Amino acid sequence: MAFKLTILGCSSATPTLYRHSSAQILNVNERLFLIDCGEGAQIQMRKYHIKFQRIDHIFISHLHGDHYLGLMGLLFTFHLLGRTKEIHLYANADLKKIIDLQIEISKAKLFYPLIFHPIDDTVVNEIYSNNRISVTTFPLDHRIPTVGFLFKEKEKERKIDKEKIQVLEIPLEEFEKIKKGADFLDKNSGRLYKNSYLTFPNTAPVSYAYCSDTGYTESYLSVIKDVDLLYHEATFMQDKLDNAREKFHCTAIDAATIAAKANAGQLMLGHYSARYDDLNPLLREAKTVFENTLLAEDGLDMIIE
Repeated sequence: MAFKLTILGCSSATPTLYRHSSAQILNVNERLFLIDCGEGAQIQMRKYHIKFQRIDHIFISHLHGDHYLGLMGLLFTFHLLGRTKEIHLYANADLKKIIDLQIEISKAKLFYPLIFHPIDDTVVNEIYSNNRISVTTFPLDHRIPTVGFLFKEKEKERKIDKEKIQVLEIPLEEFEKIKKGADFLDKNSGRLYKNSYLTFPNTAPVSYAYCSDTGYTESYLSVIKDVDLLYHEATFMQDKLDNAREKFHCTAIDAATIAAKANAGQLMLGHYSARYDDLNPLLREAKTVFENTLLAEDGLDMIIE
């Protein structure tokens, strides 16, 4: 199963004429997950034809404005459109105070249940799971409590070798057990057929990691190891390394170093400082360390597989 990622915004603290604040949509089998919700996110969803009523789960990495200031507008839009289906929101506990205050002041009452899941930013923790994927948070190193998110497809059932199944005349009711890893005992002959003989491995699970914002740290390398696509903040170029360290952000070289050490399949840079009109110098710097790097850009669609 492939994931489809749509970049709604990839700027850092302030939006620019061509780059909105942080927000992404991850499409997993037509179930949409919103990752961060910076200013203008819902406008971007309309621009890029995102069917945002399909969003049931929203993940907010931290409470700097460029990552959540679009949220209240989106929540009220759901209300005005008559949504009744529940929404699950995963974020730092203080976000609930902000939402409750705005609802109280506006004397509004949402038509739909908003279910809040507070995130513990100090530990690695699975916060969501269904029959297809899991979502895990991990602490990042920023000025306020911040987490990254790992979206990972669950292990797939093994594929049955149809020719061997037919030759052995294995009953249909045994198929599900075999796909889940069971061996097969032929009661007529008494012979045990190992699962590895009867099946093929399925394709590897797909994974996507979102890391924004953070200073350089290797504390989460074990969590994102071998990830297919790593989105990592690259706020500055290397000549601004002192700025990056002071503000708990990363350079393009930092992001590439993390990708290399995590053995990521591909690196996507993002969260660029508004000082950069041309992003190609950041890309060139990153490629000196990790060749398989690309730039996040508003409106970019990418299949992760």
